Amino acid sequence: MGTAERRKAPEESVAERSQAGRGRRAPDHGIPVHRHRGMSAGDEQRQDYQPLWVEEPARRHPMPDPVRTAAVRAVLVIAVTLIQAMVAFLCTLAGSWLAFPMVISSVASTVAATWAVVDVWVTRQVWSQRYGVVSEPSSTARALRRERRARRRQDRASVREQERIRRRGGAGQLSHS
Repeated sequence: MGTAERRKAPEESVAERSQAGRGRRAPDHGIPVHRHRGMSAGDEQRQDYQPLWVEEPARRHPMPDPVRTAAVRAVLVIAVTLIQAMVAFLCTLAGSWLAFPMVISSVASTVAATWAVVDVWVTRQVWSQRYGVVSEPSSTARALRRERRARRRQDRASVREQERIRRRGGAGQLSHS
């Protein structure tokens, strides 16, 4: 199934496509069902096309976007650094005048590559600190919060009771002194 066929039916989900692809399989080991040995070329073309695999959408990105961009940047810088180092090595072997400038630029690129890797690490830490922290309070903190809420509830109930007594003009009191 090429891109054109996939674009024809966008409402068809991946699960439906995978179910449709599994329709003509033998019950044992998922081996495709073939008709008789005497099939002609025309019969083969009439058979349903079965892709080798079905792409399923990722549930979520493996990395947050800022971290991914920092990682891509780091990979590109590291790739350029490795190419420069290889060119410097080959120029040195060949005795070229370009060897010295390439060695100097390779050293500078190594510093930049190290910086890029540290940038990925820092970006990841910052992102997880801002967005990725799952706050699960300990049972002690939960118990303290529960006690505080119960105390506040009692205080509000006693204040409401005092207000009710005041509105009645002391009618709820047992003794009038």
